[in-house]
Amino acid sequence: MRLKNVPGCRERIADSEYVVPEESLQDLAGKWKEGFADPGELHIEIGMGKGRFIHEMALLHPDINYIGIEKYSAVLLRAVEKMEADPKDNLKFIRMDAEIIDTVFASGEVDRIYLNFSDPWPKDRHAKRRLPSREFLARYDKILKSDGCVEFKTDNRVLFDWAVEQLEDSGWKADVITYDLHADENLMKGNVMTEYEEKFSGMGNPICKYVISRV
Repeated sequence: MRLKNVPGCRERIADSEYVVPEESLQDLAGKWKEGFADPGELHIEIGMGKGRFIHEMALLHPDINYIGIEKYSAVLLRAVEKMEADPKDNLKFIRMDAEIIDTVFASGEVDRIYLNFSDPWPKDRHAKRRLPSREFLARYDKILKSDGCVEFKTDNRVLFDWAVEQLEDSGWKADVITYDLHADENLMKGNVMTEYEEKFSGMGNPICKYVISRV
């Protein structure tokens, strides 16, 4: 989810108390829970967009600590504005490229990872950039606890089918898999929608979801 350039957004983000300074990221590996009032579980969303999903999750689960990761400053600014209007003590933001995620979090530090409506990177030469790729699964393997999991939602069936194929011989298995999330009453319990999920489901597009863990 990219937005046009917003003048001054980098400066606003750098000055925000809700965004972890980029220069301190790698010094915090293994210490993230120390920055929250309650040393509960640590959940992260990669590619959080404007922050609707993770902001609502932080509201619904005050005993869990959340970190939202977004690469684009103009998009992250929207999440910052949500926090300014409705602060959450159990939520922080990081502006970074997810490719370095295994240097920012220590081994076994994260309990759960959310991937919501990730960029499909449709060209084959960009496949390694897709967040459900084998390359990223290897990074998640490093930072997740042994019983940790990854949740992925998308309306892009081509991307989802490809993501499921990535699980083969990767050391991961699907604990939950659906090709029509909103038609599953049990899976919809506690489901928090993103901006894209609301838009695409409203258009009648089925939402696919998996929850995966290590074999």
